[in-house]
Amino acid sequence: MRGRLLTIQIPGRVRSLWRQWLRTERPRQPPACWRGQDSLAVLMVCALVAVLSSWSWLAEPSLRPGMLAPFTVQAPESAEVVDSTALEERRQQMLPRTTVQVVDEEASLRLRAQLGEQLKLMQDQLARARDRVEALPLSDQERLWLRGLSPAQLTAWQAEVSRAQLRMLSQGLAPGVSEGQLLEAASLQLDQLTGLGRNLGARLVVQSLQGQTNLRSDPALSQRRIEALISQQGIPTISVSKGDLVVRQGEVINAQVFDVLDHFGLVNRRPRPLVWLSHFLESLAVTGAMVLLLRRWRSSLEPRQAMLALGTLLAVQGVHLWLGPGASPMVLLVPPTLLLAQGLGTASGLAWLAAATLLWPVPMSGLLGLRLLLAAATAAVAAVTAGRQRSRAELLQLAVLLPGGAVLLQWLLLQGRGQPGQFDLLSEALLLAGLLMAGLLLAPLVETFFGLMTRTRLLELADLERPLLRRLSCEAPGTFEHTLMIAGLAEEGARSIGADVDLVRTGALYHDVGKLHGPQWFIENQEEGANPHDTLDDPYASAAILQAHVDEGLKLARRYRLPRPLADFIPEHQGTLKMGYFLHHARERDGSVREADFRYRGPTPRSRETAILMLADGCEAALRSLPPGTNEHEARTMVRRILEARQRDGQLAGSGISRAELELLIRAFVRVWKRMRHRRIPYPIPARKAFSA
Repeated sequence: MRGRLLTIQIPGRVRSLWRQWLRTERPRQPPACWRGQDSLAVLMVCALVAVLSSWSWLAEPSLRPGMLAPFTVQAPESAEVVDSTALEERRQQMLPRTTVQVVDEEASLRLRAQLGEQLKLMQDQLARARDRVEALPLSDQERLWLRGLSPAQLTAWQAEVSRAQLRMLSQGLAPGVSEGQLLEAASLQLDQLTGLGRNLGARLVVQSLQGQTNLRSDPALSQRRIEALISQQGIPTISVSKGDLVVRQGEVINAQVFDVLDHFGLVNRRPRPLVWLSHFLESLAVTGAMVLLLRRWRSSLEPRQAMLALGTLLAVQGVHLWLGPGASPMVLLVPPTLLLAQGLGTASGLAWLAAATLLWPVPMSGLLGLRLLLAAATAAVAAVTAGRQRSRAELLQLAVLLPGGAVLLQWLLLQGRGQPGQFDLLSEALLLAGLLMAGLLLAPLVETFFGLMTRTRLLELADLERPLLRRLSCEAPGTFEHTLMIAGLAEEGARSIGADVDLVRTGALYHDVGKLHGPQWFIENQEEGANPHDTLDDPYASAAILQAHVDEGLKLARRYRLPRPLADFIPEHQGTLKMGYFLHHARERDGSVREADFRYRGPTPRSRETAILMLADGCEAALRSLPPGTNEHEARTMVRRILEARQRDGQLAGSGISRAELELLIRAFVRVWKRMRHRRIPYPIPARKAFSA
């Protein structure tokens, strides 16, 4: 008997899950329309993400040092492979000792011109008096000797000094030579002269060359000398025998292994445009599918929010391209997934995670594949739990627990594979925790700039001390009380059908803020006295005033920067309902009045949440007006009549609410009504004693 019960219950449970899944998969509202330029911008960013994701197949070799080997390689034959790393180290060691320098002709010409200018200045000094500053100090004996020379002798002496400088320059002038050694060398070059002429000429040459050089390095000659020395000492090589294990799949490729793989032709350096194009198209398809999924699961998705998702994906691809194998999947995948799951919903966060995992440019094998799967699992847990966090404190706890759990799980798995110390797991956990903390600090800015609506922001906007709600309670107290009543009804209705309770509650608080433009025109704010609509006595003007509370509400939503899903409650809670009272008065005067002139401009509810608010708004006044003796069956009948009227009027066509959910809403509204009308026991009030003197 027990087995029979199990066989009956299990299929029933399966059918229930199947129906729930079908209801979840049914589109609830069409995606919001984007402008052409916004769609083009999103497509361009998708293409940029695809380019970065496929870049390694276009501009980089298929393998490089530091990568994890995608396959196991054994040497196909014996070989002597040049060890490029050791060879480069030997070159660097030889470089300071093997630099070849040659004479720079331009520098030599410049130094010779300087000597010519000095000789010319010396002639000018001889023609001037001694009371002026001299560029080249001359003794009295040197002056007398120079003045005693004939023009031909002076020209011959200057030519000999120039030839001496030229001989020194042709041998090469090293920088930093002391003045004494230069003077000795110049004197030796002027051995044809004697006495004052030799000393003065040597001084002039030294003054033109002191601290100067006419040498420059020649890289080509230096490289030839280095290669010659290396050939003499022997080129470092790696001996490989046939069948030797070069690298195992999942191991890091070091410089020596890369040289061996390159020697056997396993490193492809040629551009592969067809391969790149295939990966580019795959990446473009993945990013495009991600955007479509975001719009499918969040129909109110704005282009800037799609840009946020694509921008984070672009940043992840860029960081991975920059760091290469050193990039941590845990650090790059978890924080963006948590951010997007908070702001756009769990489904959107999981869609982003799937795209980022598919675009991760490494093979899904070996140790790195295991770490990538662990990071994806951790990010998926973060996305699922993010939607349940209702405060910043809970998110802070999540930012601490996630890195701790992730590092413990990685350590256990790496320990099981015998590789516990290959990655610095503690540093990775600290970096992940730091990024999550920074994300929490920057979350309010990101929410405001990109129009995100996290759970915590919804709860903050539902605070009755917010400026706009405070204005509503002070300037339109009747509307404020009406709002609180509707919020209770809508919240219970949303809970009964599994809709977003926080969104409905917060949207209900703001749905009638447009009545602040003229509270006295709405009956809940009118005290005893004349109704201003009676004084106005114009049905068209009264209908315009009712429509104005929707238009003014949208203006206030923009002014106070309410998120778009909250602003949608303002027009959609009225949909395209008839303003029946004023339509009736208008038709009493003119039977040809068009009904469309006395309908709200809409749109009709495009989500279950806004539809719930419309139905709660329609039932609130009717429930409050029921007489004290009304029973539960009569209340349900009245609520059902109102809801069916909205359905027949086409107000619920785009909301996705089913007939079964309408029945659940009827019961939820009546439950709230029963709580509102509960009776209290009348307490006897004792009579006051008379005062006696």
